Amino acid sequence: MFIFIPILGRMARSRRRGFWKPLTVAALTAVLAACAALPLPKLPDQVPARWQQGDAPAAVDLRSWWTAFKDPALDALVERALAHNLSLGESVARVEAARRLSGASELNHLPQLGFHTYSEPTPDSSASYFQFGFDAKWELGWFGRRENEARIARGSLEGSQAQAQAARVSVVAEVVKTWLELRAAQQRENLLVPLARDAQRRSELTATRLRLRLAAPTELALAKAREAAAEAALVEPRVAIARARHQLTALLGEVEPDPALNDFGAMPLLADAGIERVPADLVRTRPEIRRAEAEVLKSAGELGIAQADRYPRLGLGGALTYASKVIGHTRLSDAAGIVTFGPAIEIPLFDWGQRESVVEARNAELAASLLAYRRSVVEGVAEAESALATLEQQRLRTLALAQAIAPLEHEAQAAGTRQKLGLGDALGRIDADGALAQARIDLLAAQLDRGIAFVALYKALGGAPLPHEDAP
Repeated sequence: MFIFIPILGRMARSRRRGFWKPLTVAALTAVLAACAALPLPKLPDQVPARWQQGDAPAAVDLRSWWTAFKDPALDALVERALAHNLSLGESVARVEAARRLSGASELNHLPQLGFHTYSEPTPDSSASYFQFGFDAKWELGWFGRRENEARIARGSLEGSQAQAQAARVSVVAEVVKTWLELRAAQQRENLLVPLARDAQRRSELTATRLRLRLAAPTELALAKAREAAAEAALVEPRVAIARARHQLTALLGEVEPDPALNDFGAMPLLADAGIERVPADLVRTRPEIRRAEAEVLKSAGELGIAQADRYPRLGLGGALTYASKVIGHTRLSDAAGIVTFGPAIEIPLFDWGQRESVVEARNAELAASLLAYRRSVVEGVAEAESALATLEQQRLRTLALAQAIAPLEHEAQAAGTRQKLGLGDALGRIDADGALAQARIDLLAAQLDRGIAFVALYKALGGAPLPHEDAP
């Protein structure tokens, strides 16, 4: 028995080791698996293989699409707006704040050192203890906590960057659109002034014909009405000119309008040269989609944090503390110090299901973020398709109206020739010139609408320069 018992003991220990070894390996595997962050969810692919409206026309570089108008003044305005627009300045500052916070989030799981003081009276209030010292802590960030905190910080940073890019896209689009409206209004005023003069001339000729009993009083009344309408038509382009100047001034971050905005110029037209085709996948450049991706990243990180809260928080801690007894008002005993060091463990036990409810809520928020991403892609595709359809229809409209100009120019020249030869009167020439001017006004409106449709397409695609830190 004396010999046998140790053998049995060794056998029992051997059996226990054989029994606990698989459990130990399984437990370590589970701990290591729990320490790793969950993989990010796969974003659904909703981008079509090709556009339903045909291939999209685009400038050579999506980041400088407005150069397709071949207008140096417009290029300079866009550069000034990108440099001085107040909304862009605000968004850049917010990106910098998010970048600072993103970098600081990685420091949460590095060793921390602090200094503290503390005083507490003795139970009989005859003296007190004054303590001071240093404490250190190092939270390990296991169970995916560190990785998911980094995801949340990165999601916030990418979200602010997407917001800044959205502001950049909006500013560029507004500058180009307002510039086109300014030039179109100037051209429209330039075409309406001769019409007003011709209407006044018609009234004068009709009055002369009435005195010669060659016209009825109703003809003079109709001519006066046309004259008043021609004068009233000048109000609209002049108001549009003033409005566009003030809008451009605000977009440039200024208070006083630039005198150069008063200069007259032709409306820039789209050039066919330098135009390429855009794949449908380019819709992913939309800042709204990038912001939705950032929200998915943040939601995944918040879910990971909620899941990590179900596990212990592990770390290391230590302190160097000195204590001195205060006797009376001025006397201090000798200070004695103590060093402490050890693991810091916080284990959740029972909370009535609160942590589980948070996990379920974060799961629902992640599902909502994925749906929001799908919605942003679908809306982006729809907006781009609509802009493509509008751009194509405006192109056809412009071509049709342009074809009517040449016959009307020929008729205006013929009316002038007939008047010189005595085969026609001034009213016939006024009518021909008026028809030509109205056709040019209609063509100008179509060209403006086509330019605005071009702007809308690139706004839908998220076309704008990238910030310097993101540029390749």
